Amino acid sequence: MNHSDIKNKILCWVLKVLAILLGVFFVVFGEFDDSPGLQGLGLILIITTVVIAIRNKKKK
Repeated sequence: MNHSDIKNKILCWVLKVLAILLGVFFVVFGEFDDSPGLQGLGLILIITTVVIAIRNKKKK
């Protein structure tokens, strides 16, 4: 592995973690604001990110 491969892996995982945190924020803020649409978007974002991470892990 060279330096750019490690850098790309770290960037990929950081983006996935940020997407999950954004989804959690949407769910929490949607509950606070009583907005079911925002909660749904947050849940979809979390599930989609987890599914993509699992698919990519199984391919390798």
